[in-house]
Amino acid sequence: MALTRVHFENFTAFRKLDIDLSPGINIFIGPNGTGKTHILKAAYTACDITKTKKSFSEKLVKVFLPYKGWPGRLVHRQKGSSQCSIQIYRRLENNNEIKISASFSNHVKSHDNISVQGYKKWIEHKLESVYIPVKEMLSNAPGLRSLYSQRELLIEEIYIDILDKAYLPALKGPIDSKRKRLLNIIRKVIDGKVIEENEHFFLSNKQGKLEFPLLAEGLCKLGLLWLLIQNGTLLKGSVLFWDEPEANLNPKINAYSRRNPS
Repeated sequence: MALTRVHFENFTAFRKLDIDLSPGINIFIGPNGTGKTHILKAAYTACDITKTKKSFSEKLVKVFLPYKGWPGRLVHRQKGSSQCSIQIYRRLENNNEIKISASFSNHVKSHDNISVQGYKKWIEHKLESVYIPVKEMLSNAPGLRSLYSQRELLIEEIYIDILDKAYLPALKGPIDSKRKRLLNIIRKVIDGKVIEENEHFFLSNKQGKLEFPLLAEGLCKLGLLWLLIQNGTLLKGSVLFWDEPEANLNPKINAYSRRNPS
């Protein structure tokens, strides 16, 4: 049930974007400010609501976080009135293609006024997804989720989502051979395994327990990846959106991963 296509018109940095996606790995490369992250965020939003059953329009606003929550500020900036549209396509197991779409003008100030099409059919088929943001979040995890649930915080919901997934306990039953192999590779690179105690994350190794705020950010990101594989969030069929996966990773780690492909 892979994503197959993304189509934007007058959305954020794009006047028009129409790209077909491969069923495997898709890599977006380009200068800063060209909208690479916005492609990931829009596609992730569409995937996430298949499990949470949240409103597509409200999730878009919480993921992009425009000023005052006004969706109209996501419309490509130009003189006068303008309309934008977002369309995300996916192929089901029966080979049928479905899509979810949203459209709104630059005057819209509430997600309730976003027109959404295809929602009911879209959420009938669950799709596990993960968005790993550029900023490392596990060091800032303690108490953040509970604070977000009670207060109006100006923080993109992708950061709360990744914490929710990181805190999930392990799946029941034995770990399959592919997951075990990936876990072993990451464990060798970070020289330990990740544990959680009282909402705090630690790298447990021969030195003892090292809290995440004391670790290099690249190690924290690999620790997050270890957690997501270990707790069963990242399994075969899951969709991983990783914004700047090379950020904060020492070249030696990248070289190690190439010598030990999954």
